[in-house]
Amino acid sequence: MKIHEYQAKELLAAYGIAVPDGKVARTADEAFEIASAMCPCVIKAQVHSGGRGKAGGVKLANSPEEARDIAQKMLGMTLVTKQTGAEGRPVRSVLVAAAVEVDKEYYLSITTDSQRAGLVIVASAAGGTEIEETAAKNPEAIVQIPISVTEGFKTYEGIRAAQVLGLDDLLQKQLVFMLGAMTRLYLEKDCSLIEINPLVKTRDNRLLCLDAKINFDDNALFRHPDVLDLRDFSQEDAKEYKASCSDLNYVSLEGDIGCLVNGAGLAMATMDIIKNFGGSPANFLDVGGSATTERVKAAFEILLSDKNVRAIFVNIFGGIMKCDIIAEGLVQATREMGVSIPIVVRLEGTNVDAGRKIINDSGLSIISASDMADGARKAIEAAKGGRA
Repeated sequence: MKIHEYQAKELLAAYGIAVPDGKVARTADEAFEIASAMCPCVIKAQVHSGGRGKAGGVKLANSPEEARDIAQKMLGMTLVTKQTGAEGRPVRSVLVAAAVEVDKEYYLSITTDSQRAGLVIVASAAGGTEIEETAAKNPEAIVQIPISVTEGFKTYEGIRAAQVLGLDDLLQKQLVFMLGAMTRLYLEKDCSLIEINPLVKTRDNRLLCLDAKINFDDNALFRHPDVLDLRDFSQEDAKEYKASCSDLNYVSLEGDIGCLVNGAGLAMATMDIIKNFGGSPANFLDVGGSATTERVKAAFEILLSDKNVRAIFVNIFGGIMKCDIIAEGLVQATREMGVSIPIVVRLEGTNVDAGRKIINDSGLSIISASDMADGARKAIEAAKGGRA
């Protein structure tokens, strides 16, 4: 789960980490009132995306009146960045933050280290908006420092990070404190990423978090109702939000073959085999091992709401998930929703004969596949408009 920049900064501040003064505004008049106490200031569109500055979502205001005018234009707009895709994200609030005199920009983050089963500090003296370009062209400028989950953050790890950033003794102490606080926040709130980009050195020799991003582990949200309250559904893909409400694991992609699969591993394999034969999956969709007929119907509704989907590949290996349950949901959804695009079905495993009978007796034009490869080929052909 993602949160807005202003929410991330509030969390960081609660852990004692220095951030610029700022408040969120949801109207132009609120932006005027906030700016009256801190001009010059920066008006920042609050959307779940990076690259806001280049897209026109970050503007400097030298007066309260200018802040109001900028906020008036930003609020209600759809901000399109490289990360949002062409559909963009709606701007419903702006952060009015005090302008800061910056001497140097850095990159700093803590994230999960899957290779070492711990956390990792990622630091670079080449911070700022071009960090992605730095990662691509000069990866040695980005240094990783492992943190043990069991032993916790150590001072020497912070000193190593300070050396990477080239900080003096005063700033080194600030960074060590900051990283310790970030680690506590990460572990206590079950984060998956805390990113400060840029972390800046000010003209008066302080470290400030000029921008911040915090993501959380969805699987741990039940432990953190306070974090769940920060969720902004307007910033999420509508299909992914609907999937979460039906306990479906769904990720929207850019292809034209909708995939309905049980099991994350099989879902990944299904996408791989579609790509292998020259097709393009429109999504990752795992209905899980305990799916009901209603959940299968909800999955079909999500797939059909994607205008790019030209064919659906149902790939089920029945274990805990029984093939007849999938078949019943598939048939009900097809009848009730008037599905007009081709559906290719491959069933194997528990109750497979009963599942196939339900489909065969339905009278619906559903294309049967003998195995995964056969199903992938037929789905690709169907998506092209040919006969499978």
